Amino acid sequence: MVPTKLVDVYRGRRVESSHYGHVAVVNAEGQLLYSAGDPYRVTYARSAVKPIQTIPVVETGAADYYELSNPDLSLCCASHSGEAQHTDRVLAILKRAGIEDVALQCGTHIPHAQDTYKSLIAAGKDLTPLYNNCSGKHSGMLVTAKFMGETLEDYYLPDHPVQQRILKAISEVTDFPMEKIEMGTDGCGVPVHALPLERLAYGFARMADPKSLGEERAKVVNRITTAMMEFPEMVGGTGRFCTDFMKSSNGRLFGKAGAEGVYLIGDRETGIGIAIKIEDGNGRAAYPTALKTLKQIGLIEEEQINSLMHHYRPALKNARQENIGELVPSFTLQKCSSAIVNKN
Repeated sequence: MVPTKLVDVYRGRRVESSHYGHVAVVNAEGQLLYSAGDPYRVTYARSAVKPIQTIPVVETGAADYYELSNPDLSLCCASHSGEAQHTDRVLAILKRAGIEDVALQCGTHIPHAQDTYKSLIAAGKDLTPLYNNCSGKHSGMLVTAKFMGETLEDYYLPDHPVQQRILKAISEVTDFPMEKIEMGTDGCGVPVHALPLERLAYGFARMADPKSLGEERAKVVNRITTAMMEFPEMVGGTGRFCTDFMKSSNGRLFGKAGAEGVYLIGDRETGIGIAIKIEDGNGRAAYPTALKTLKQIGLIEEEQINSLMHHYRPALKNARQENIGELVPSFTLQKCSSAIVNKN
């Protein structure tokens, strides 16, 4: 199946370009409810599956042993902005486990928070892996390896027990065979996993309603998703969609972005999971698509949409920071079972 047009980009009153992609909406029983494009497109989940990758941090006992709080667990799920609230907490997690920050193997990049970057330049300091948006996830991996008595210097490699536990968790939560999960290398150096979009949606449906995962794992999953929703500022940061979205959802909806236009959502009230992939990889189209999907299937109130309007129909700005257009979601989901789609 070919991608569906999801978002139009207006400059003035004319559509200048469009973003195409795919959407899968699945319930906790594994039933595909709605779709757009190809719901079975094999997709690298990227950072969107960090909440699932955090499961072994708790299940091994590392989280309890090193007294990881809910803000800490939320940070393990993060693609954070590199603000002080994030980097200070990463350092605190590692210190608790007796690990130096030089052990982080996530590499360096400019932090999303421009104020942080300007402060580093002004102080003549170098960028370090601490400011990498994945340093929270990597700190979770490191403390797990330390707790399990495993080597730290190679925790990021595919054959390391840390990564094998993550692969197993992804396979089990998505109910997709490990041997069929395609592997690559993520931007932060660890393995990245490719699955059909529908399986990723099912994984987040089960994260939202984990009873089919067994009593013990359900407790772990609820602990992780509760942490994300209670401390959404750890997942993203100031002005970030993940943070704003979960702040507005009153403990019902959790979501996580992944690079190259991936977004995953779980709804704790209905047990529905949503997976989105923007075909051209441009993340700017993922957030309007996410909110339009939720609106069409009745999982989000108009008041919440209004509070997120700058993400739902984000402004197109010029170099003078003037509004010269906007992004507008422009698709209708296809019904795959008995349900009503709101086209408005």
